[in-house]
Amino acid sequence: MQIIEGHVKAVQRMLEDDAYCIDVIQQINAVQSALNKVSQIVLEQHLQHCVTEAVRGSDGKRREQVLEEISALFEHANGR
Repeated sequence: MQIIEGHVKAVQRMLEDDAYCIDVIQQINAVQSALNKVSQIVLEQHLQHCVTEAVRGSDGKRREQVLEEISALFEHANGR
């Protein structure tokens, strides 16, 4: 997380210093890449723990809820 914070601060400094646009965009891409990695890790943990527990559990509403959440997440990621 500190890496992401450092990248964001770098973008802020670059904008304040009127840095070359392409350099700023490259730094923004680094931020997005780092955030995507964190998102992937959180999703993997969610699937391994929360979703697995809900699917194996006896609470049908909870099972349906987590499956709908995953479906909505993928729809959003695919721009639907």
